[in-house]
Amino acid sequence: MWVRVSRIILRNRILLISALALITVFFGYHARKVEMSYEYASLLPKKDPAYKDYLKFVDVFGEEGNLIIVGIKDSSFFNLDHFNRWKRLSTEISKIDGVENLLSVTNTYNLVKDIDKKQFRVVSAFPDSISSQEELDEYTKEFKRLPFYRDLVYNPETDAYILAITVNKEKMKSKEREDVVADIQRVCKSFEQDENVKLHYSGLPYIRVVNSVKIKKELYMFSALALAICIVVLFFFFRSFKAVFVPVLIVITGVIWAMGMLSLFGYKITLLSGMIPPLLIVIGIPNSIYMLNKFHHEYVSHGNKVKALQRVIIKIGNATFLTNLTTASGFATFMIVKSDILRQFGIIASLNILGLFVLSLLLIPIIFSLIGPPSSKHVGHLDNKIVSSIIDKLMYITRYHRKTVYIVTISILIVGFYGISRMKSSGYMVDDIPETDPVYVDLKFFENNFHGLMPLEIMVDTKKPQGVMQLTTFRKIEQLEKRLEAYPELSRPTSLLDLLKFSKQAFYNGFERYYSLPNNREKNFILQYAATGEENAQLLHSFLDSTRQTTRISIRVKDVGVKRMKELYTDFNNDIDSVFTSDKYDITVTGSSITAFKGTQYLLRNLFTSLGLAILLISLFMAFMFSSWRMVIMSLTPNVIPLIFTAAVMGFTGIPIKASTILVFSIAFGISVDNTIHFLAKYRQELNLTNWDIRESVVLALKETGVSIIYTSVVLFFGFGIFSISSFGGTQAMGILVSLTLLVAVTSNLILLPSLLTGLERLTTTEAFKEPLLHIYDEEEDIELEELEIANDDENKN
Repeated sequence: MWVRVSRIILRNRILLISALALITVFFGYHARKVEMSYEYASLLPKKDPAYKDYLKFVDVFGEEGNLIIVGIKDSSFFNLDHFNRWKRLSTEISKIDGVENLLSVTNTYNLVKDIDKKQFRVVSAFPDSISSQEELDEYTKEFKRLPFYRDLVYNPETDAYILAITVNKEKMKSKEREDVVADIQRVCKSFEQDENVKLHYSGLPYIRVVNSVKIKKELYMFSALALAICIVVLFFFFRSFKAVFVPVLIVITGVIWAMGMLSLFGYKITLLSGMIPPLLIVIGIPNSIYMLNKFHHEYVSHGNKVKALQRVIIKIGNATFLTNLTTASGFATFMIVKSDILRQFGIIASLNILGLFVLSLLLIPIIFSLIGPPSSKHVGHLDNKIVSSIIDKLMYITRYHRKTVYIVTISILIVGFYGISRMKSSGYMVDDIPETDPVYVDLKFFENNFHGLMPLEIMVDTKKPQGVMQLTTFRKIEQLEKRLEAYPELSRPTSLLDLLKFSKQAFYNGFERYYSLPNNREKNFILQYAATGEENAQLLHSFLDSTRQTTRISIRVKDVGVKRMKELYTDFNNDIDSVFTSDKYDITVTGSSITAFKGTQYLLRNLFTSLGLAILLISLFMAFMFSSWRMVIMSLTPNVIPLIFTAAVMGFTGIPIKASTILVFSIAFGISVDNTIHFLAKYRQELNLTNWDIRESVVLALKETGVSIIYTSVVLFFGFGIFSISSFGGTQAMGILVSLTLLVAVTSNLILLPSLLTGLERLTTTEAFKEPLLHIYDEEEDIELEELEIANDDENKN
């Protein structure tokens, strides 16, 4: 097969180059249309009960996550100058396109009983114009008698105040959201400079916009850094501009294909898909390194350029295909996860890794057949003294210190399993944001002063119209709220009861002692007042559906992580079950805090499954390739040990198990096994040439493939290492852990694998290993005379 492939490639060079150019232009055209993702990508599949519960809530009460919060800590807030400046800030923000509503101390409302009309009039707690400090003090005194606003817009104990900005949900799903947030920040920065104070910003829309801007910046930064590292490493090893230009051309073309594919599939750039371009650059370079090393090795051997290029295709084409297939499999397993963000990442990454193989297989032989042969300077890296000394040292270890290698390996496994037992799971809303980042600092400000910002909603369905307005329902909601107030992670619940208590206080002329739930006699009078008038009806509607059958209890939750949230969720439901009977009430616990916690749980479960599937798939590829189950175990061993080592490092250093760190294992395993495939493919070739001399075959395989393995490992180590400078903790962890895993994997493949092959000898290299999928061609019979004539003609032209 591969002889035929080599003929097709070398005989149809212009046609193939033209086809690749047209495909690249096509993908490049569509790549211009790819967009950033401006919508929240739920980790839950659409059929999940928790996701359905959230949609049910949104259908009844609308979105609960369209608030941008601005906070300040000011002990002199009610000083006239400070108060007026805060009021002007609110006014300026309200004029921004995309801002729909504001809630702050300066624009709060009070209810005043109108006996004549038998309704409550909604009046401003503070008038538009206040001329003196004495006047402000009087209004402030009245305002502080309204318990409704305590811990909602201000915290009297910490002197913290917030400005809650309701933003247009449609704009938040489009590119315009960046402009809305930027305009809010601009106005707030002006306030900070004028008043010499520090404002804090948070809310789900704000965090998502800030993160998307960072993703966009890092997409360009990491792509440029990855390309720069590859260029430096390639030139350092090969000392040839041609050996740098062609691999760079291949990976850039691969990136164009990937971005075009994103657009064609209707996908958008997310935190994960934003990593695809630099990942393809880093992962695509090893193909070129293996092929160029083989090309230079063959050319030095016989001096015929086209013969050398044909042997590149024949000798390592199949092995390179399988290495790309295993790497793609590591990414493709994410497709079984029903989370859109991971599934899209898996599809695009896996398809384009295979695309890089096609580009490498076509462009390297074609381009190098059209240009001059490599000079002695360009092939000088084959005798690199540093690399040669490393290879010699490795051969010495595998020959004379195998027992030490086995003891060290067993020790790593023992310590590794202990380290794994210390691993902990995690899952915070700002898990991927460093503690020094303003987003993290500001979130903690709101947690400390207002008990968090993550929305938690409890929907109470009474199963009958007007059921909410029954006093028994009020009592049960009050009973549940008192239980929820005992949790330090939760804010004070806000519900219809607060409006009723507020109304009762107004009914009794604003005396604070009447801020309590109406009794059965008072309820009818108060509801008559509260339900009259358009503004009052709107207040009621925010807590009731149109039939008054369903109401809500709104709570804010601290970012406590998946483990604690799971405990809280269980406790919530126990409290609910003890208050509400299922025959009369249908209770739904939902909100962004629940979907995020459930989504993280779902993701962790499925990523473990995808890792298991990756190992299974790659094992099957190995079995198909080598036709020996013993060789499958042999090939997997040096690649599983690095995973155990990395997991142990996570356990000892306290790096938690979370979505971003679980990704490491599937990615690293798929990449690290490539070295094993190349080594064993060459090892089997040498077995035929050395008359089944196992030790000599190991040495010869190590000498040739060891150089490529070291080159590719340097590229991969530094290529993934660039992600460690990301502003996202998850991306940092992925970069560090993948680099560490690959470093251990290359050591394992160059020391442990040869030691096992030579130490166990006949136990591992059985007769089944002789006739595997990869056919071995005779060195002198694989090139036909016709091909040699073409080669000679090309040599003369050059």
